[in-house]
Amino acid sequence: MSHLTTESGAPVADNQNSASAGAGGPLLIQDQQLVEKLARFNRERIPERVVHARGAGAYGHLEVTDDVTSYTHAAFLAEVGKRTEVFVRFSTVADSLGGADAVRDPRGFAVKFYTEEGNYDLVGNNTPVFFIKDPLKFPDFIHSQKRDPYTGVQEPENVWDFWSHSPEATHQVTWLMGDRGIPATYRHMNGFGSHTYLWVNAEGRAHWVKYHFRTDQGIKCLTTDEAAVLAGRDPNSHQQDLHRAIERGMFPSWTLSVQLMPVEDAASYRFNPFDLTKVWPHADYPLVRVGRLVLNRNPENVFAEVEQAAFSPNNFVPGIGPSPDKMLQGRLFAYGDAHRYRLGVNHTQLPVNAPHATSASNYGRDGAMRFDGNAGRAKNYEPNSFGGPAQTNKPLATGIEVSGLAGAHEPVLHRDDDHFSQAGALYRLMSGAEQSRLVANIAGGLSRVSDDAIVDRAIAHFRAADPAYGHAVETAVKERRS
Repeated sequence: MSHLTTESGAPVADNQNSASAGAGGPLLIQDQQLVEKLARFNRERIPERVVHARGAGAYGHLEVTDDVTSYTHAAFLAEVGKRTEVFVRFSTVADSLGGADAVRDPRGFAVKFYTEEGNYDLVGNNTPVFFIKDPLKFPDFIHSQKRDPYTGVQEPENVWDFWSHSPEATHQVTWLMGDRGIPATYRHMNGFGSHTYLWVNAEGRAHWVKYHFRTDQGIKCLTTDEAAVLAGRDPNSHQQDLHRAIERGMFPSWTLSVQLMPVEDAASYRFNPFDLTKVWPHADYPLVRVGRLVLNRNPENVFAEVEQAAFSPNNFVPGIGPSPDKMLQGRLFAYGDAHRYRLGVNHTQLPVNAPHATSASNYGRDGAMRFDGNAGRAKNYEPNSFGGPAQTNKPLATGIEVSGLAGAHEPVLHRDDDHFSQAGALYRLMSGAEQSRLVANIAGGLSRVSDDAIVDRAIAHFRAADPAYGHAVETAVKERRS
């Protein structure tokens, strides 16, 4: 049996009784074990994520099943049968670290690919769209969904007030309030890259791309009543389900497919293909299968590997790049900045975040908690004459052609750009029973809003999506209020 020690490695004689001035006297500040133990305990918690605070994760691999080299020269997708290690983190969005898993909320679906060309992070959700299309609105959106500064709880009035002022949210609200708004487990939901990205092949041919992870376990969801019971009985339901499934050898998997749009199509497409509130119809751009994502190993330590996992959508690899999607552009900065605040400037050296299939080689030095050799005596500038790492002169992806004056612009309108068409199409795809549950879920929150102007604006959005949709919501709200 090993000996218990202090942080400095000195043996601890007694871990049960604090040192005191006599048997019944006051405690002594000289008791190193007591002071050090309490001081460390006071500092165990780091700032939680502003969004996606509550999560679960697992390791696994992506195996390429289909040849996509005509679309991208990314090395981890270079040949059929190739496997790349991954770490996936699932999460709820709005609630805090202490919230329950079985709640009506979008789910984060973030994948870190440990490729031989560096880590590639794909940060998405279990929905293909989002509430807003411009990152300037993101802090306000999240504030409206979080706890009210006066009451300290999530207020339906705030939630619906923001949505009623944001008609572009109608599509995502229809997803969220529908049957798929509460997945039964993390294993039984799809994942999406949501944003539009860029793929470039070895010849320089470029495509815009959207990612789809389709669960091989099948879709399973909870009703509002079922979720309320499960959240009360087991707040950790989804985290435990994922952990136990992997422990039992029931490794969850997803089929990865992509939609591919030739770059020249974007300018003349009938709506803005970079609008995060819209999907690309599969009839226009059908799914192309890429591979199979399998999760087969649980983290050994949740704090070290799940809480400290840091996903940054600006972590690209050769053959993959960003698009003009405004929300993506905002996240390229915001995610990395959030990690530098939460975890420190050296968070990329933590084992879960460091490259696994290659190594980082740059001139980053110093900073809080630099826990390696800090590059020793090597020069810390570039260019230098001493054999330090140098640039490749090979861009990761082709550049995006831009034009016009710098400034705040209204979006460029395409023929079919509007806020409601796709929400209405989604409503009409649902069965009568699904529509009834959707309307009941919306009315459950909207009927609790006291300001009639907010209610009227929200109902007007549903009516614009589909007259029957709006009428059903209006009727359900009136019935609940009567």
